Amino acid sequence: MADDLCSFAKDIFVIKVPKKSPLVLRMIVLVFAMVCGVYICSICLKQISTHSKAGYLNVQVIQKPCPEPQIEPWEIPYVHYPKPKTYSRAECACNPVRYFAILSMQRSGSGWFETLLNNHTNISSNGEIFSVKVRRSNTSTIVETLDKIYRLDWLSSASKNECTAAVGLKWMLNQGLMQHHADIVEYFNTRGVSVIFLFRRNLLRRMISVLANSYDRDVKLLNGTHKSHVHSPHEAEILANYKPIINATLLIPNLKQVEETTAKALEYFKSTRHIILYYEDVVKNHTKLIDVQHFLKVPLRELKSRQVKIHKGSLSSQIKNWDDVQKTLKGTHYENFLHSDYRK
Repeated sequence: MADDLCSFAKDIFVIKVPKKSPLVLRMIVLVFAMVCGVYICSICLKQISTHSKAGYLNVQVIQKPCPEPQIEPWEIPYVHYPKPKTYSRAECACNPVRYFAILSMQRSGSGWFETLLNNHTNISSNGEIFSVKVRRSNTSTIVETLDKIYRLDWLSSASKNECTAAVGLKWMLNQGLMQHHADIVEYFNTRGVSVIFLFRRNLLRRMISVLANSYDRDVKLLNGTHKSHVHSPHEAEILANYKPIINATLLIPNLKQVEETTAKALEYFKSTRHIILYYEDVVKNHTKLIDVQHFLKVPLRELKSRQVKIHKGSLSSQIKNWDDVQKTLKGTHYENFLHSDYRK
């Protein structure tokens, strides 16, 4: 009886721990190890990131300032070091650049003159950019376009390389220039843009060129293609065969209008740094091209153009109603237009 009681008591006070499966224990250990590993990795990554940021913050790229050019004090506003957004000027970053604008009128020799400038290794003149109306719609679009040109970000066939020494454009007086002249003058003077005026002395010959070019724009004499400028004597001869009829009644008023427009342009832009050229003078006196290169402060080069003159010779062979035109201009201060192409 006593043995039975003892046995019963042992069963009450002795609790047997159930055996756990080895697989469960292994899973617990594996999960714990993974959690610890993830935690340790995250701590390490944070530390690496912190050190990296600190390192970047402490590193400063110091650009050496460009050495001051050996120029006269008055030239300083006209010397620039543009920083294009689309590329780096690299080793030419400290090469100074001059800004310019050719102000002219259609059929005044500006296309030929611009090809001469672009024949220079260090000059880029980008053509009639403001012939596109949206670019001259208001002052903001004009300034935005000019900024892009003078920043050397305007890409055209005239673009040279990062070592360009003079950059500009050709701008006709009727392409928003006169309409927004006050703002443009302020821009030129503030940004240091030099102006090259190019006009024609013989306005009658200019009128012939305007009428002939307008006619060819409609008729397209060169195999159905309109060309304002040509590069072969044969093409020039074809275009020169057309003889316009000039309205004798409106001739003198039209000539006066051109004179007045030219005078206004010279008055509007007289506060800018500028040079005045005439097509006839550039044709007969090549020292004028040297003057232009001095004006732009670029190395002197012999400048050439492939363009061929279209209308040449006596005016009597180029105007269909020559007698009417001659009678109209005789005795007026425009009479000298009836003579040689390069007579002043």
